[in-house]
Amino acid sequence: MKKIKAAIVGGTGYAGVELIRLLARHPVASLSLLTSRADAGRRVDEVFLNLRGEVDLEFTDPGKAPLEEYDVVFFATPNGTAMHEAGRLLEAGVRVIDLAADFRLRDPQIWSQWYGMEHACPELLQEAVYGLPEINRELIRNARLVANPGCYPTAVILGFLPLLHSGVLGSLRLIADAKSGTSGAGRKAVLNTLFAEAGENFRAYGVQGHRHLPEITQVLSEVRKEDVDVVFVPHLVPMIRGIHATLYAEIKEDKIDLQAIYEEAYAAEPFVDVMPPGTSPETRSVRGANLCRMAVSQSPAGRMAIVLSVIDNLVKGAAGQAVQNMNLMFGIDEKAGLDILPALP
Repeated sequence: MKKIKAAIVGGTGYAGVELIRLLARHPVASLSLLTSRADAGRRVDEVFLNLRGEVDLEFTDPGKAPLEEYDVVFFATPNGTAMHEAGRLLEAGVRVIDLAADFRLRDPQIWSQWYGMEHACPELLQEAVYGLPEINRELIRNARLVANPGCYPTAVILGFLPLLHSGVLGSLRLIADAKSGTSGAGRKAVLNTLFAEAGENFRAYGVQGHRHLPEITQVLSEVRKEDVDVVFVPHLVPMIRGIHATLYAEIKEDKIDLQAIYEEAYAAEPFVDVMPPGTSPETRSVRGANLCRMAVSQSPAGRMAIVLSVIDNLVKGAAGQAVQNMNLMFGIDEKAGLDILPALP
């Protein structure tokens, strides 16, 4: 089988180095180019010691990188970067997977409202496929441009999805109470994610509006084909990796077999694990793996569904999902390069 020539723009952030780790041993993809402005000219394994003996590449300045020569380009860059490059790469026949938010929202005005800048290529927003395979697998197979979902949205959407499809909801007002480790804020030095600030601490943020809210609302509303009202409150917890989303939804009656609904919905999904009744997923049970684990139950009064959904924010919430999307785009085994057991402790 012909190797897929892959390039990563922005290879020094946490999502970028996870991409490198996953692609380094991918059976079909050949990681051929990595860019970084700050580390241009340095060996990858000098910057990331965990890659010694695995990646024999130097970081290239993105201004000198011939990205149009590759089969697929991953953008593991800040918001607002990929939108300036995607158009010319698509014209050159390159497939693009953006791990940032440039192509997740369909309305350029809503995008500008939440991201504080004008969108550089609004004409591509309708073409971009939202890269959550559990809802868009067939569209991803034929996509030129994939918008990799955010980490919080991945955990929240997957958790709510069976309820939206099943018809058991008593209301379209949904509540998502989600917690993330500090790596979700990226690798840059930010005061409130420093160990001395985040350690032994727990706090909510973005209560008045978080950038992932319009993404979650858009996708759930498209699935339901009517407006869905989501209350989304993220929290920062003193751990490095992981997202735990506790989700609440009103249901029509108290005699609904939610377990059966969830097991049937995800029976054929390789990267979603519905746990047995009475159990609870833990963030450490998915650490390093491209996996969403969840459990579902009903409130004691029976009128609320409670879903617990966990992912590794850097894998199923970012780099692993991007590789899963690449596999689909190139018609290879969806699980290629992703057969990773979670690491404990």
